[in-house]
Amino acid sequence: MTIGMRIAALRKEHGLSQEAFAEQVGVSRQAVSKWESDASLPEVDKLAQMSTLFGVSIDYLIKGAPDDTAPLFASEPSSVSQPAADAGSFQIDVSAEDQPPAPHTPEPATTAAPAGAAKPGKHGKKKAKKWIALLLAVCLLAAGTVLQIRYDVIREAWWALNGGKVQYPYVLVHGLGGWGSGDGINRTAQYWGADTGDLVEYLGSEGYVVCAPSVGPVSSAWDRACELYAQLTGTTVDYGAAHAAQHNHARFGRSYSQPLVANWGGREHGFQRVKVNLVGHSFGGATVRLLTSLLAFGSEAEQAATGKETSGLFTGGKGGWVNSVTTLCAPHNGSSLTCVLGTLGGIVGISDPTQLLANLCFALAGAATPLAGTYDFMLDQFGISQTAGTADSLRQAVSMLTAQGNDHAGYDLSPDGAKALNDTIRTVKGVYYFSYSYCTTQQGKLLGGQVPVAGTLPVLLPFATAMGMYRGTTPGGIEITADWQPNDGLVSVVSARCPAGEPNSAVPEQADDARAYHKGVWYVEETLPGDHGTVIGLHADTEATHAFWNGHLSLVDALRR
Repeated sequence: MTIGMRIAALRKEHGLSQEAFAEQVGVSRQAVSKWESDASLPEVDKLAQMSTLFGVSIDYLIKGAPDDTAPLFASEPSSVSQPAADAGSFQIDVSAEDQPPAPHTPEPATTAAPAGAAKPGKHGKKKAKKWIALLLAVCLLAAGTVLQIRYDVIREAWWALNGGKVQYPYVLVHGLGGWGSGDGINRTAQYWGADTGDLVEYLGSEGYVVCAPSVGPVSSAWDRACELYAQLTGTTVDYGAAHAAQHNHARFGRSYSQPLVANWGGREHGFQRVKVNLVGHSFGGATVRLLTSLLAFGSEAEQAATGKETSGLFTGGKGGWVNSVTTLCAPHNGSSLTCVLGTLGGIVGISDPTQLLANLCFALAGAATPLAGTYDFMLDQFGISQTAGTADSLRQAVSMLTAQGNDHAGYDLSPDGAKALNDTIRTVKGVYYFSYSYCTTQQGKLLGGQVPVAGTLPVLLPFATAMGMYRGTTPGGIEITADWQPNDGLVSVVSARCPAGEPNSAVPEQADDARAYHKGVWYVEETLPGDHGTVIGLHADTEATHAFWNGHLSLVDALRR
């Protein structure tokens, strides 16, 4: 048992949450999480405080009781199964069923062999080799057990000797109509943090490395993923020759001279890989999912089109560049709001698809700032430049975009478009996945369906109402049932929880135990009360917003590497 495991066990025995324990010893919850996951060690004065608080000696906290550490070679197999090993770690599970039987030793002969007796033949030699191989296997399995027990300790020590544990940056990717740090309508409003202040600045003050790039506010998930990759690597946007030809736009976009993440994918501090944690709000969820999939698996179509000149985004083999993906209110399976146009459009005052996009684009921005100034549509590939930030100018730009085909956010947001997009996205086994959904509706009493609750953003009320009543079938045959009615004002809860067909799980019972999470599985958090803007701080409580972000980021930081 490690120091972190002993601290966690004692804390739980005393009925303390991580927050309560942190308050008693005068540290942050993040520090406690790092202690318990063995990402860092407590200082001597903190050990003394814990000794008094828990009624144990400092020696016990550091070394444990004499029988606290399992022997290197256990005489009995463990009854707890071990999770599959992470890439690069040593984990060999030695159980009674896996161990070869002990070789049978024949009784020694009591008389000498008669002269002329036959010597051992090929069969005897093969049998001897078999026993030798089995003995070697036992030795290797035993050695693997030792490595499994000691590897984390050795790795931590190695990192400490080579500059410490690499800090993975957090990359925040905005949704439809949004913007990153320093951009936006008139540059007077924060997308990340909104009414609670600059979230990027706040998280930086908490010790996290955070950046919030801007990608095309109404562009397709593919184009946005390409733009995000170029900004992170400090290169020119390459939308792919095959994709550009298919959708009749330019192959290359803007150039970025400086990478947002230095040495991304490289090695530092004792050969540690430099990874990122991707966080996508709303349509940003599809963006980060697609980016992660392309990094890992590439694109055969783009490789066939350009050969050796293919962008690094499309060559694959970079799944190890991403540590985690977190989605917030993301329409993984599309938004039923796009279906409302055909039947309930009159309720929300929408009569055509371009107007839908315009209203969605400014739904959050309009609640935070006047629609004035210059708005960057980042549609250079279509020849559409910056436009004044008014609803009329936005509709004109969107009309130009939708006239080109389906390479835009409006199609990807529809259930049919989302299904087509999901068919191209694969979950990466070496990446942690988390999803959060919010709900701002409740069961209606008079008309049935779902109706918005008090406190819902006024600009989202008509959308929440229409989605809460809608049932139907998409042009592609997807049935929108009553399960789609609970929503956050723009996205149905059922769509925000998890991409259809992907491996998923509820969060572990010990949700704050970073060692309980495994890679390649979507951990679906319990649906939280609030609307589409709550998680980014729009009309939200500052303390609650900061607590949410601190809690999630401290968990991600503590995940096993």
